[in-house]
Amino acid sequence: MIEILEHGAVRELRLARPPANALSPELIKALSAALAAAAREARAEPGLPASPERPAALVLSGAPGMFSAGLDVPHLLTLDRSGIHDMWHHFYGLLRALAASPLPVVAAITGHSPAGGAVLALYCDLRIMADGDFRIGLNEVRVGLPMPPVIFAAVRRLVGSGPAERLCVGGALMPPTAALRVGLIDEVVPQDQVVERAVAAAAELAALPRTAMDYTRRLARADLVKLFDATGAEVEAMLDAWFTAETQATMRALVERLARKRGAA
Repeated sequence: MIEILEHGAVRELRLARPPANALSPELIKALSAALAAAAREARAEPGLPASPERPAALVLSGAPGMFSAGLDVPHLLTLDRSGIHDMWHHFYGLLRALAASPLPVVAAITGHSPAGGAVLALYCDLRIMADGDFRIGLNEVRVGLPMPPVIFAAVRRLVGSGPAERLCVGGALMPPTAALRVGLIDEVVPQDQVVERAVAAAAELAALPRTAMDYTRRLARADLVKLFDATGAEVEAMLDAWFTAETQATMRALVERLARKRGAA
C-alpha cells in the first residue's frame, strides 16, 4: 500500500491504495511502518558518519489527482467498537509519528485532500499542493464527526485561532489558492511538478547542517508532539462519538450519496 521511491537523500513514501488512497486500518499501519523504517535506517552508528544511502528527509505523496480521500468510511462502518477503537489508536499513533519524525517530512499533495488527507499534511514540515480543480479541508463536521482536539490544535497552530474555527466548524473544502491564502498549505505548483518540488524542498532541509537543523526542528515542533502526551481519553471520546445515532446516520448517508454518484458515472 506504500510505494517507496528513492531520490538521493530523499525518500518518497507514495500512498498506493486505489482508487482514492482512503485511510483503512491497513494503510494507516503500513504508513506508520514505513515512517518507522525510514527513521531506523537514518540512524548512523555512534561515531560513524551519516551514509548517503540512508534517507535524510521524506516526501509523503499520493496519486495524481488524489492525495487521500481521508478515512475509509464505507469500510469502517462495517467494524465493531473494538475495530474502531484500534483504528483511532493507530491513526493517532501515525499522526504522532509524523509530528515526531526525526526526518523532515514534506507533503506532496497531489490532488484532492479532504478530512484525513488534510490531517496527514498538518503534521508534516511543509505542504506543497498541486494547482487545479482540487479541494482540501477539514470537513469532519459535515460528515458527522466532531473535530478531534489533537487535530484542531494542529490546525490552530498552523493557521491561527480565528481561521481554525472557521475551517473546522464550517468544514468547507477549498481550492489550493484559498488554502494557500489561509495558511493551510505552503505552496501551490503545477500538478506535474508537485512531487518534484516537494523532493527539492525536502533536499534543501536535508542539506542543512544536521546537528543545528535537528536541534532547531525538535524545538520548533515540540508543542506539536506534546499534543499526544495524553490522548487516551480523547480516543475514547472519539470512539463514543463514532457510534452516536447522528454520526452513524450522517456517515451512512454520505456513503449512499457516493455510491449513487459512482453509479451515475
